[in-house]
Amino acid sequence: MVVAEAPIHLENADQPEESTPVKQGPVFTVEILKIITDAQQQHGLRHSDYQRYRGYCTRRIRRLRKTLHLPQGDKRHFKRRDFILLVRYLYIPLMLSERAWGYAMQLRQESNTEPRKRFHLVSKLRKAVHYAEQLESLCQSELCDARSKLESQAYAAWIRGSFFFEVKAWKEAMDNLQQAQVVYEKLCSAVNESDQAVYKNKCEELVPSLRYCAYSIGDNTAISDLKSLHGTAQGELLDTLDRLMAEARQKEGGGGVSEVSWQGRTVGVKHPIVSTFLSTEQELDAALEGQTSEANIDKLDRHVINCKDAIAALKDDINNDPSSKTKSPDGSVSALQYLLPYLTYIRLNRSNQRTLFMIKKAYSEEVTNINHILKQEEGKKGKPQDLIRLYELILQNLNEMQQLVGLEQDKNFQDNIEASLTGYKAYRCYYIGEVLTGTKKFREALALYDRAGNYCCSVAERKDLEKTLKYGLKELSGLIEAAKSICLAQAVLQASEENKDDIQTTIVDKKYIAKVPLVDRLDIYYEDPKIASKQANIIKLPPDMKPIPCKPLFFDVALNHLTFPSLQQELESKTKQGQSSLTGFVKGLWGWGGKK
Repeated sequence: MVVAEAPIHLENADQPEESTPVKQGPVFTVEILKIITDAQQQHGLRHSDYQRYRGYCTRRIRRLRKTLHLPQGDKRHFKRRDFILLVRYLYIPLMLSERAWGYAMQLRQESNTEPRKRFHLVSKLRKAVHYAEQLESLCQSELCDARSKLESQAYAAWIRGSFFFEVKAWKEAMDNLQQAQVVYEKLCSAVNESDQAVYKNKCEELVPSLRYCAYSIGDNTAISDLKSLHGTAQGELLDTLDRLMAEARQKEGGGGVSEVSWQGRTVGVKHPIVSTFLSTEQELDAALEGQTSEANIDKLDRHVINCKDAIAALKDDINNDPSSKTKSPDGSVSALQYLLPYLTYIRLNRSNQRTLFMIKKAYSEEVTNINHILKQEEGKKGKPQDLIRLYELILQNLNEMQQLVGLEQDKNFQDNIEASLTGYKAYRCYYIGEVLTGTKKFREALALYDRAGNYCCSVAERKDLEKTLKYGLKELSGLIEAAKSICLAQAVLQASEENKDDIQTTIVDKKYIAKVPLVDRLDIYYEDPKIASKQANIIKLPPDMKPIPCKPLFFDVALNHLTFPSLQQELESKTKQGQSSLTGFVKGLWGWGGKK
């Protein structure tokens, strides 16, 4: 942090600047409320143990003084030393105020049984106010930014309000607590979303005290005075808050993006990979201008890969932080859960942009409008099929955009995506029609041209349609009308050629049909001049012989399902027996061939 060479003494805080010259340097921030909230939650106040918290403040002060070489004398002698303006030196008055406040809250708990301790309580709160005002005066230096000044003012106002609340000075207590509430509300709207919960909780803590003050005043105009004070405080802090926002925007330009705004919501970005990627995303459009399609495709390829890396890093953070997976009571998702669909939208959108540059490269156009597609020349076969595939990728990405988490109920977003889907469906139908025309399927091609024309007409008059897509659809409408005319002409030519072929086929077939009997050509129209003469070819007589099954003696119904056994073996055996008996007769007749 930056060191101010000349010290700022507390007793001279109200003197002119000539008596306390300060060397200008870089500005630093002290997040007072966040510091004390973390310390309180970690050191006893989660269980309302103010004694433990007071002990922590004492030890922290001792460590700070030892580290910063700022002791208040030795063990026997006290020697006052004022604080100089260093960011860690500011922790000393802050911890002194917190220690006195913690001691007072401990005494409040004990005063229920020992009323005398209320005097000690008021004394400790008065001391806390003293240290809080010292902190406020130190933070008014030029080395502190606007946020630090507002934090110190709100903290001092809250401590003063607590003091006046205990001494029952209701009007002063209400004024100071209201001032603290206004500052914390404005800081809540100016900081990142991850830091807003601390300020919201603090504002909610102040509401019961303000209501009790208004009730204790007992005036009917107390509430109206409260509202008027709210407006007055806003007017006084307006300039300081404007400076705070300007400083935040200046910090945003340093190497990465600290917060993003999308769909009406602003979220903070902490992960360095995501922050660096979003910074590159803001500069990409300017880098794509004036480049060739091939160069832009390479840039977008690298950008999409970086986007995937950022999404992976963000998912790791979500898995490591269980609290980011839960929704708040009002139904809103956490900053990490909100960044994930935003990065996914960027990936899909840049992928579509890369695909459109690929379409432009496919036709080698030298025009700026990437949607202006000229009529393909004869001989360029296969390009419509390639373009159908590219437009399918675009439609797939648009369908994924419609399903992004948290945007299902966003009517404007869904309507815009639906209009883009309809426009690119028109392109897809047109090129499918071109493919069908090339294969001479003219009827199907005409149907697709008609559908493409209907898509163009349904979105051509939408005002929220992207300008390049809207202009491209107007050009596409002309191409569709020309394609329909060409398709109709080719269909007529094809029909005439088919008629010629039919006539020639008919001439050849007539000679064959005349030879066919009438009973065999009842479904064919043919004017046969011989039909009324004696030589009419009506039926063939005698008809051709056809095999028919014999009628069996039994099982008439099962005739067609019976399989009779083969008797071939029986026939062969009878033939052999006849031959052997004749040979034996001859042998016995002549007396030779007998058995010995």
